[in-house]
Amino acid sequence: MVRQHVNPLSRFYQLPRPLPPLQELFPPPLGAPRRPLHIDIGCARARFLLALAPLEPDWNHLGLEIRRPLVAAAEAEREELQLSNLKILFANANVSLPPWLAALPPGQLQLVTIQFPDPWFKLRHHKRRMVQPELLQALASALDPHGQLLLQSDVPMVMEQMLEAVAASGAFEPADGGTWLAENPLPVRTEREGHVLHQGLPVYRRLFRRGRSWQGLH
Repeated sequence: MVRQHVNPLSRFYQLPRPLPPLQELFPPPLGAPRRPLHIDIGCARARFLLALAPLEPDWNHLGLEIRRPLVAAAEAEREELQLSNLKILFANANVSLPPWLAALPPGQLQLVTIQFPDPWFKLRHHKRRMVQPELLQALASALDPHGQLLLQSDVPMVMEQMLEAVAASGAFEPADGGTWLAENPLPVRTEREGHVLHQGLPVYRRLFRRGRSWQGLH
């Protein structure tokens, strides 16, 4: 499975692109903007969300992806399947998501998943990695106190960087006893996860909740 990269730090991807409000993403009568919200950051072709949304019809699912052709393909399939509780958007999460999160109704964001982000193996490219403390701060500000953050990767150094960013944010605490999850707590695997497990290789998973002593952004 070949990963196709774009440079998130290039000028094009650093331009602010406001995301539509919940009422526009999930409008009545078919939609329900007050449902619990799940955000999958870096959703790629969104096959995970396309399979999950029908299984969890009482939730709204929002996928964000920086590669526009993948978003177009995923949205076309979503429309064909008539999934009113799912939307896939083109966005650089580090740029566009924090201001959108700040406008969310309190407690609506219940789950955030960041699964198998681009590894950017070269040292000079590490700054391009998606999970940064500033993004985590914004997520924690919007997340319900009982909401959860799920991280997954098959690359140890990427998982280590994500865990370091979580620790640096000071916004989360383990919801998994501080140990690796042996199984995915969600009912659907991502395409990457299935590919890795089929090869008999390990997947590294950690689950967090918003820190009970965290006071939010200042």
